[in-house]
Amino acid sequence: MATILPENQINQELNSSVHQFFRNQKLGTLLNQSNIRKESGLAPVMLVQFIFSLVLQKKNLYRTLESGREPEAPAKDAVYRLLNNTTYNWRKFLLLLSQNVITQKLLPLVSENRERVLILDDSLYSRARSKSVEMLALVHDHTTGKFVRGFRMLTLGWSDGNTFVPLAFSLLSSEKQSNRFQEINPTIDKRTVGYKRRKEAVKKSTEALFDLLDDINPLQLCARTLFFDSWFAFPKVIKRVVSEYPLEVVCMLKRMHRVYYTYEGQKYTLTQLYQVVRKKRGRAKILAAVVVSLGLDDNEKDIQARIVFVRDRNRSKNWLALLSTDVNLPEEEIVRLCGKRWDIECFFKVAKSHLALGKEFQCRSYDAMVAHTTIVFTRYIMLALRTREEQDPRTIGQLFFLCCDELEDIRFAKAILLVFDCLKASLTEEPVLSEEMVESLLDRVFDNLPTFLKRAFPKPKKQLPSALAA
Repeated sequence: MATILPENQINQELNSSVHQFFRNQKLGTLLNQSNIRKESGLAPVMLVQFIFSLVLQKKNLYRTLESGREPEAPAKDAVYRLLNNTTYNWRKFLLLLSQNVITQKLLPLVSENRERVLILDDSLYSRARSKSVEMLALVHDHTTGKFVRGFRMLTLGWSDGNTFVPLAFSLLSSEKQSNRFQEINPTIDKRTVGYKRRKEAVKKSTEALFDLLDDINPLQLCARTLFFDSWFAFPKVIKRVVSEYPLEVVCMLKRMHRVYYTYEGQKYTLTQLYQVVRKKRGRAKILAAVVVSLGLDDNEKDIQARIVFVRDRNRSKNWLALLSTDVNLPEEEIVRLCGKRWDIECFFKVAKSHLALGKEFQCRSYDAMVAHTTIVFTRYIMLALRTREEQDPRTIGQLFFLCCDELEDIRFAKAILLVFDCLKASLTEEPVLSEEMVESLLDRVFDNLPTFLKRAFPKPKKQLPSALAA
């Protein structure tokens, strides 16, 4: 019969893991640097750790405080005083934590050739049953295509292809006053960071994204590419990102009648551009690729981009368009890089389904929603870091650090080498093909591989099986 651990023993182990995360990442220091300091009673780090552990222990605040089984639990007033404070800079706290985790824990595990990217996207922060929540508005839900009560959670994150880390977010209301049910609390001090966040919340998402980018340093995070969805893919936005930040842009485009791209001196909409370019024959997945001009930036510099038309795998007669401001990037690379944007969708799913985003507290204050969302993001960072440490053998010690390769790339490279080996063995058995012809054919196949695979293993020559054995 399996041994069943008592519930209090499980909670002690979980609390030990949480306490270790708080101690290793120095969350108390980061809170102090973010102006989240003790005013009375318990220290903020103790209150944050208490809220942080609730969902991981499958508890909620009300039942925990009402049961009286937690003698060390803080008072309800202390918790809500922490969440409702307008002077606490929760964005700075999340950014400091994310930067420390990336620079100290994740970057040492990533090779210099591997892409580190920034991903921007928004998701629904639902408050469908609320009426008196500060700045509550009707916002569009992209999933259902309907307008619902809540906020748009604009999120900026970092990814290396294995681990996603949220950097900053903004809970956007509606820029239209007619869509807002409640306005800004008039008693808020306009000098506080809480008031600045409220003013940011009524901006358009295409303007608020630059507030998020202004708070980070892409060079410190070793990121050179920004991904976002077609909702932000306007030439004006793309040109501003490329000209003001050390970033390239990769995004998906949508067909808009009033957005034009300059190709061979003529202006075309996206649909018109697809009609005039020359397509590849047959059932090719990449239908066409062209270099277009997006126009001049503020410095009178012409911003060029490569647009790649690919076949829609769900509807084979339809097509999708991808854009990259790095015109030297091959079409296959652009398609592969766009797949990294899926990391942020997985993050939204985990935050809502498991970490109680928007469900744990039914606060009416905008500051409380920002504070609780920051704590939810901190939970995800702990889980993501722990998952990476358990899956990546290089975190066990320095010995494995020099011997192991990337988690995904090495398995994929070995699979490609196995295919090469089997292909060579099959072709060599044919009497009509000499060994020189087989080698020439494999060389041509290798030259057409994406760049990231070429970096993963040396070019196969005469000793392909020995390379596989190595």
